[in-house]
Formats: sequence, structure tokens, C-alpha cells
Amino acid sequence: MLIPAGVREQVDALRRALGDDSLGSIPAHVTLVPPVNVREDDLVTGFALLRQVVVRTEPFTLVIGPATTFLPATPVCYLGVGGDVDALVALKDAVFRPPFERPVDWPFVPHVTLRDGASPERIEAAVAALADFRAAFLVDRVHVLQGEHGVWTPIADFSFGGVAVRGRGSLELEITESEALDPEARGFAERVWSRHDEARFGPGTRWERHPFALAARHGGRVVGVATGWTGLGVGYLSELVVADDARGHGIGSHLLASFESLAARRGCTRLALRTDAGSRAVGFYEQRGWRVEATFTEWLAGAEFVQMGRDLG
Repeated sequence: MLIPAGVREQVDALRRALGDDSLGSIPAHVTLVPPVNVREDDLVTGFALLRQVVVRTEPFTLVIGPATTFLPATPVCYLGVGGDVDALVALKDAVFRPPFERPVDWPFVPHVTLRDGASPERIEAAVAALADFRAAFLVDRVHVLQGEHGVWTPIADFSFGGVAVRGRGSLELEITESEALDPEARGFAERVWSRHDEARFGPGTRWERHPFALAARHGGRVVGVATGWTGLGVGYLSELVVADDARGHGIGSHLLASFESLAARRGCTRLALRTDAGSRAVGFYEQRGWRVEATFTEWLAGAEFVQMGRDLG
């Protein structure tokens, strides 16, 4: 169960201060099920179990902190977990079933690890320094993480109450809500889209978005970024932003030129973006050869946006 943004940044700062070697490879989390080997074809059963659990689970609040330790059993410094612990334990018991069930050596102690393997002296100092640390957050979903080469990444999430049944007639549908498609749903989408792409664009065509990220630094400080994706001959610019105190020095122009160059190297012949119709960005892009191609009224937060494009010749 991943720690949500906002609190996660606080926890990562503490992990960094304690020299946690797993920072960047293991996201801050509360473990419900310790690492367990699950066959790929058993994941379907596991995901079905989680959907059954979350449909009857209500969001609850946890409070993490202060820091404590598992010494002398193990050299681990962690944040204790308080708040609605009964709801957390009930959730753990509900998901700790096949295919996620496994033998355990220790009783369940909800916690957020800050550092594993530190010296007793360093752990004692951290526990004293963080005696007053507290942070609260709402738990509204569970996550499934996959470990590969020491790096753990989320492959599915299941929102509490995020399962709705539609069409209670001839075709009853179970519709789940999550942050991203689980592997089973993603596999379905890829198969269907591949058939569509081959029929629409020709055999062997695959619609894939290849992301890019450009960062501009001055004196070691980030002063601008540009991100987006390329695919099927199109380069899409999702964002281009420059620091307020660094504008007027051509940073945006350099980032835009770098994006256009990258898109050309990737075989793109068209560039596209969307931006606020009332912003200075429209003029910025028009001065560099972009043109407004479409207008979307009340498209985002009630604002009018424009689609802009440019051909690469």
C-alpha cells in the first residue's frame, strides 16, 4: 500500500537523511503482504480477490510516526502506524489469501521502513530526533508491486468502493476504477489495438507512445522542462515550462528546438500540442512556425484551449 504524494515526499526526505540504500528502488509503503512469488496466470485470481475486497472497504485514515525500531531483533528504523489500525488489520487479513498468502516469520506490525541495516547508534539517534514526527493520510486503495532486479514498481491498484455493476439485464458488467490498467486489462487493450492498427495502418503497425523528457539546467539548477511522447510519426508536446525568474533568456526556445530535433530523429513528420487559448504560449509557438488547427471551448476547467501543429519538412 503506497504512501500518497505529499506524505511520501516527507518520508523520502527522512529516508534520504538516514542513507536508505533502497530509496528510488522501493517506494515508501505499508506492507500488507510480504514479497511472495505469484505465477503470472495466478494474478488473474489474485486481482479478482482484490476487487472483491475493495468493493466492501471504506477509506480510512492512518497516522505514521514517531520513529521506532525493531532492535534488537533486526536493525530497522521505521515509522510506527497509528490511526484506524483496526481497519488496516482487517484489510490485511482480507487480502492475505491465495495466491498472496505465504508463511511469515514475524507477527504483523504495520510500519513504514526508513532504513534497514543501519548501526544501532544511528538508529537510536534517528528515533530520538524523530520523536515528534507525525503525518496523517487517507487510505483509499491498495497497490500490487512487482519486483525485478531489486526494483519494485506498482503494476495495479484497486480503489476502495471502485467497483460498479452496470446493466443488470442481459449483460452485467463489473467496472473497476483505478489509477492504471492492471496487466490483464492492459494485455486485452494491447491485443485489440494491435488488430485495429494493422487494419487501419497496415500489417506490422504498432501504436506505441515513446515518452521523452528534457530538462534545462543553469548553474546546476533546473530552469525548464519539456515532456511528451512520439508515435506513428507524430511528436506530441505535453508540457513546456520555464522558471519565472529565468524567462526572457531563450530557455523555452532551446527546449522547443530540442523537442523538434528529437522528434525528427525519431522519424516524426508532424508535431502537436494543446495550450490555453488565452495564454502567451500561443504567440510563442506561432512565432516559431506553429499554427492553431482547432479550438476546444470549455475543454479544461471551463477554459478554451487550442490545438496547435507544425509539419516537419
